[in-house]
Amino acid sequence: MTILIRNARVLGGEPTDLLLRDGVIAEIGQGLSADGAEVVDGTGLVALPGLVDLHTHLREPGREDAETVYTGSRAAALGGYTAVCAMANTSPVADTAGVVEQVYRLGQEAGLVDVQPIGAVTVGLAGERLAELGAMADSAARVRVFSDDGFCVADPRLMRRALEYVKAFDGVIAQHAEEPRLTQGAQMHEGDVSARLGLTGWPAVAEESIIARDVLLAGHVGARLHVCHVSTAGSVEIIRMAKARGVRVTAEVTPHHLLLTHEKAESYDPVYKVNPPLRTDADVEALREGLRDGTIDIVATDHAPHAAEDKECEWAYARPGMLGLETALPIVLDVLGEQSLGTPAEPAMWAVIAERMSYAPARIAGLDGHGNALTAGAPANLTLVDPTVRWSVDPTGLASLSHNTPYAGMTVPGRIVATFLRGVPTVLDGKVQK
Repeated sequence: MTILIRNARVLGGEPTDLLLRDGVIAEIGQGLSADGAEVVDGTGLVALPGLVDLHTHLREPGREDAETVYTGSRAAALGGYTAVCAMANTSPVADTAGVVEQVYRLGQEAGLVDVQPIGAVTVGLAGERLAELGAMADSAARVRVFSDDGFCVADPRLMRRALEYVKAFDGVIAQHAEEPRLTQGAQMHEGDVSARLGLTGWPAVAEESIIARDVLLAGHVGARLHVCHVSTAGSVEIIRMAKARGVRVTAEVTPHHLLLTHEKAESYDPVYKVNPPLRTDADVEALREGLRDGTIDIVATDHAPHAAEDKECEWAYARPGMLGLETALPIVLDVLGEQSLGTPAEPAMWAVIAERMSYAPARIAGLDGHGNALTAGAPANLTLVDPTVRWSVDPTGLASLSHNTPYAGMTVPGRIVATFLRGVPTVLDGKVQK
């Protein structure tokens, strides 16, 4: 397949043409032509490298009523993603070579994004003994990132052993930082709002204490640590200090933690229940600053679909989590400065988005075919976004099987028009091609 994209603005720069052929970007320049090429009009559109999500819950196997690899892949492609990393908290847990290979092959069959499984750190996510890390790394899925996300690897000896094990093949332990003894029964952020609502609080120190411990362990071992869904100002400062000391630590923030605060819980609407919980205005500002200055390396969606019975219930009984794949780029665009559009600052803004949502997550996950600059010879994994469109989020109009988006009714900037996976369109004119 040969595709000629005309007049797209790569990272918000001057309009240019991109010729996609045989899975790569064959040429970039003005006035390109190619016999038999399918022409895509990119006028007014910004070309970005295909987005990469390091933190996605696809629920298959086990909870196909909430999401499947196929429906999650559809949502990802519509969100501009060409690769997603699927978390291990499935049923059965992705703690063996067999399960990660099953998820990997389901992703291949869907064919809309590259699905890279994340393996569990411990057997059954129980935090008691290491899972088959080596077997998953040697499997067809070539797992390089391991996480018990949803649960913390709370035992420091076990965490140290995991870091030592994955160091041998330059793997990464992605920690869900939550000291469980400080969060028993917790329902939301601990603060004045939780006190007023009578809900048990989840203190910031429960996250920060684990991050402090783990950066020390990672520094001692010399292994790679990734911190999932950072949510507090204190966590940002700990990570900043650890990086200054040369610790091999990376960190992510979610779109919802960049935008929403714990005051949303005042509605008692379980759509706002998430783990870690929504925090304060001061935390949100610290997270934004950390993202801007590079202390926080990436934006990851923590896309967490839930069936209706798990969300449409009393707050205390609701499962934590929110949808994120189709709304991540619009939320980040809103946070990083939609007002930059059409100004000399626009290319710099798109460059930051490309780094935080494509280049850096691909590097962390070891996805060599993704997160590449849009240059001649690079894999043709890219997305086209119309930054001028503002659209209202309708939960029933999203591709996910679930509807638990916290942005329902919100008007957001930027709409994905097309996505290409190795030069093959997975989305065209805003519609999935499979």
